[in-house]
Amino acid sequence: MPLNDTKLRNLKRKEKTYKVSDSGGLYIEITKAGSLLWRLKYRFEGREKRLSFGAYPAVSLADARNARESAKAMLAKGIDPSAAKQAEKQARRAISEHTFEKIADDFLEKGRQEGRAKATQTKNAWLLDMAKADFGKMAITDIKSPMILDCLRKVEAKGNYETAQRLRAKISAVFRFAVASGVAEFDPAHPLRDALIRPKPKSRAAITEKNALGALLRAVDGFEGQVTTRIALQLQALLAQRPGELRHAEWTEIDFANAVWTISADRMKMRRPHSVPLAKQAFELLDDLRRINGNGRYLFPS
Repeated sequence: MPLNDTKLRNLKRKEKTYKVSDSGGLYIEITKAGSLLWRLKYRFEGREKRLSFGAYPAVSLADARNARESAKAMLAKGIDPSAAKQAEKQARRAISEHTFEKIADDFLEKGRQEGRAKATQTKNAWLLDMAKADFGKMAITDIKSPMILDCLRKVEAKGNYETAQRLRAKISAVFRFAVASGVAEFDPAHPLRDALIRPKPKSRAAITEKNALGALLRAVDGFEGQVTTRIALQLQALLAQRPGELRHAEWTEIDFANAVWTISADRMKMRRPHSVPLAKQAFELLDDLRRINGNGRYLFPS
């Protein structure tokens, strides 16, 4: 006879585990400890198997019967419900293991393997650490736009508008990486582009008038301090390279025969080698500098 709630409430534990049937292979198992566990007995490809639905009363009689019907529907399609349940469980576990922190670390590792500059990698890690502090341990599929916006608002509240913009872009990059890796379906940081305060551009001090520029160049030419300092300033004006690129320049990079300075990819922002033609004035300055410290590794060893 099928079970009902009255019968279920009156079931008592015994010295041995026993079971009481409902219908269609569904039964409840009463353990020696007094737990009431739903089970389904079925056959698949000639073998008798069992499927668990949970414990009563957390799983009601109606819920157990619905689960039984779902299992039978799978069997009718040639699907083993136990295997399907295990696959679903493994999928949920895989999703929970794909945390934002893990995906962000994988994203940074990809940048390292691509040869991104160390300074760039350090800046990216610093930005993503802010996001990790808020939702790093969460499954990436559980992170929604409002959660990300709350994180960005904390940065904005300190007046760091540019940092908030960069952080949103970096979080977005991690989600795009997750989508490409098949562990996320969309980028929830993308819609937040217009939600943040746009920083006002700040003009940097610069000489824009030709007479003032000429005065500066004459002052450099007349510099009476260390000769290598004067040459560095003159080369900076002639070559227009970033200060760090000139400061770390090595003699092996200078091709005196062809008047070319070739900067290696690892020192360039775009990670590509860069060739700088040397004008006559630059060539002469480098020739003078070579007489002073041409025996070392760097043009400007100090």
